[in-house]
Amino acid sequence: MGVVASRHTAAREVAIPCTLMRGGTSKGPFFLRQDLPEDVATRDRVLLAVMGSPDVRQIDGIGGADPLTSKVGIVSISSRPGVDLDFLFAQVVVDRAQVDTTANCGNMLAAVVPFALERCLIQAQGDVTTARVLTVNTGVLSDITVQTPGGLITYDGECRIDGVPGTHAPIAIGFLDTAGAVCGSLLPTGKVLDDIDGISATCIDNGMPVVVLAAAAFGKTGYESRDELNRDTELKRQLERVRLAAGRLMGLGDVTDKVVPKMTLVAPPRDGGAISTRTFIPHLCHASIGVLGAVSVATACLLPGSVPSSMTVMPHESDRGASTRLSVEHPSGEFTVDLEVSMGPSGPEVKRAALVRTARKLFAGHVFVSARVIDLSNASHA
Repeated sequence: MGVVASRHTAAREVAIPCTLMRGGTSKGPFFLRQDLPEDVATRDRVLLAVMGSPDVRQIDGIGGADPLTSKVGIVSISSRPGVDLDFLFAQVVVDRAQVDTTANCGNMLAAVVPFALERCLIQAQGDVTTARVLTVNTGVLSDITVQTPGGLITYDGECRIDGVPGTHAPIAIGFLDTAGAVCGSLLPTGKVLDDIDGISATCIDNGMPVVVLAAAAFGKTGYESRDELNRDTELKRQLERVRLAAGRLMGLGDVTDKVVPKMTLVAPPRDGGAISTRTFIPHLCHASIGVLGAVSVATACLLPGSVPSSMTVMPHESDRGASTRLSVEHPSGEFTVDLEVSMGPSGPEVKRAALVRTARKLFAGHVFVSARVIDLSNASHA
């Protein structure tokens, strides 16, 4: 473990190399795997201390007191043939002492290759660099392409994504095998439409387990603001009841302490997109929508008989059997997903899923945690 004791505190604190990255509409510290404890329980204690959890303000750590800014990336060179990098995503719960590594995060995924270039895990290939990344959490592979003019990573560019101010260099992510990444199949219940406690639901996993529900089924328009939905305790109680039942149906077991499945309320689009969404992750309304959550919802839109299919406005130039670009509306804008879904002998098959994100390095240095969290006798001293 590559940590160093702070010489100014008589080895009472441990300094761990860390780079804070924004990935898409999320952000959090990135670490080299070798700089964290191998023991999972110790590693999780370290991450809780780093982020300042459990505490609603995360005041004693570097977390942002929001699920979107309480995320961690752990990166290493991959030993798998044909794979460049391994990425372990960790969701650090803000108000509980819990670290969840069961899910994917496509936003943080966007920062993996820039971080790897910054830390010299891989070398630039020219003006454009592509690396294959394995998300260890679920086994999902993706090809990620970043801009490296003159052999150096750049964050400047003209790409804009909703939920992030300004423009930045585009990062293209092509997913290779997202269907059933967490649950084992695209439609974990074996059906396009389920009845859960009297509510029609489409349970889908195209990289992220999502339960897609009509906002109208809960007496909502689907256009409410994030803050309005977060104040609606009765709505959140109803959603949690459905979520717990859906988790069992999707083969996830008791999801009480899990961050999946996500819950997405849908309505017809009203800003020129294909579908309007409000996503809970899982107990707070998302400021936008997660990358793989958007992929899963967009996929559900292409499945005849699904909850969102009757509300979806398809692009004029495409049909349900061809490559389709769908704009998923969310509280702070829209998210465009490129999809190709076709019917195979055993049901719908995802041929392609791709999208564009941006990322940026925010700071690099060391984060300090108490030596009580780590046994310094097992650490490497600088």
